[in-house]
Amino acid sequence: MKRRCTIIFILTALAGAALFLTACTPRSAGAEGEGLKVTVTVFPSYDFIRQIAGDKVSLTMLLPPGAESHSFEPTPRDIITLQNSDIFIYVGGESETWVDRILDTLDTSKIRIISLMDIVEVVEEEIVEGMEEEEEEEEGPAYDEHVWTSPEKAMEIVRVFTGVLGEADPDNRDFYQSRSLAYLEELEEVDAAFRKAVEEGRRKTLVFGDRFPFRYFADTYGLSYYAAFPGCSTETECSAGTLAFLIDKVKAEEIPVVFHIELSNEGIVNALAEATGAKKRLLHAAHNVSKRDFDSGVTYLEIMRGNVVNLAEALL
Repeated sequence: MKRRCTIIFILTALAGAALFLTACTPRSAGAEGEGLKVTVTVFPSYDFIRQIAGDKVSLTMLLPPGAESHSFEPTPRDIITLQNSDIFIYVGGESETWVDRILDTLDTSKIRIISLMDIVEVVEEEIVEGMEEEEEEEEGPAYDEHVWTSPEKAMEIVRVFTGVLGEADPDNRDFYQSRSLAYLEELEEVDAAFRKAVEEGRRKTLVFGDRFPFRYFADTYGLSYYAAFPGCSTETECSAGTLAFLIDKVKAEEIPVVFHIELSNEGIVNALAEATGAKKRLLHAAHNVSKRDFDSGVTYLEIMRGNVVNLAEALL
């Protein structure tokens, strides 16, 4: 089971700071536009809103580029930004338990709050053969929070975002709707490209020397997988037994590509590639991007198009 991602700070003091400083809040890094103030926690929501709304909103992503979402701790300024938002969008999984704690201390009567995990049908994380299990027990089922990794799910999210923006800003409803329709067409093209890669591939198995945040992706395209850890694991080093299992699996099935995810230390996948001769490739979960990529304006679509290429190579 995955380890609970804990946030240790004094909520009451931070909430008090947020309320006291509301009137003099500086614009957060990453904010765009004027209009509605939209605050999101992770990159996929940031880019979806950006594609739909353009410069019609003031958009802020709380997770700093290059940071790990599962260990993120909000700052007092982040809480002020949240308090001043018209719309707040978060994921809703174990890695964001801090959100409910913060919201309980704030006046949210004028904020439209959206959880990605309330938009799509969620699935439980699973421990597949050979995967490391974490020691701490969780209360109840642990649901996979990486709902955006499937473009099919991304389209569901985009449709909801479009409706919410139109309701909050009716003067620009047609603008949002027009941009959303064009964006959905591009998402459909990427979805079709993934389906083509899977249909033309000789194999249907992926191997990750890393965490596996692609449960929705694998389910959408009918893929099986082996990985060192489940999607929300906090571990970076696996046991000798797990590494040996993955090496044996790659050799036995003649897997040509082993994957790592973004912002990984790549230690396990490097060992796996060295031991098997398989190529190392990135399958980007888009949960966050590097500061360089963020500053250059990289998009979810660009990330997914890169994934299509690497997936096709892995399934040959």
